[in-house]
Amino acid sequence: MEQPTMEATIRLARQNDAEVLTMIAMSSKQSNGYDDAFMEACAEELCVTSASLDAHEYWVVESGEPCGFVCLEADPDGLAGTVRSFFIEPSWQRRGIGRLQWTALEGSARDKGLRLLRLDADSKAEAFYCALGFTTVSRVPSGSIPGRTLPHMQMGLSA
Repeated sequence: MEQPTMEATIRLARQNDAEVLTMIAMSSKQSNGYDDAFMEACAEELCVTSASLDAHEYWVVESGEPCGFVCLEADPDGLAGTVRSFFIEPSWQRRGIGRLQWTALEGSARDKGLRLLRLDADSKAEAFYCALGFTTVSRVPSGSIPGRTLPHMQMGLSA
């Protein structure tokens, strides 16, 4: 992945980030070519709320304003975690933002002692996650589109 073309920083999300993170998730998803009906069907699933910000660890990349975010949910057993969100504003894609997000998420996962990361990827993002080291292990039903399946991916983390 490329390095950021502008100065970018990463921080933990704050409560007042929920609306802008939802907008980033929606525009990032739609940049994959999905139509309005598809976007309407998955809008609830892509919504970042105060409750989700309280419940999970969100990291926000900024360059003057938020341009991407990632969310990690650690399992109660402390051995595995789920990447719940990984979105980049379309105008910032392929500029190193994903690398910043991944570095923060992976570092946090290792700090927590997690041994396994998993995610349900958008089919159009499967190659991106493979490049990070994930492997597709199965397919799972979409949480918002009946009849659609998603790649379920995993990645082991060494100590």
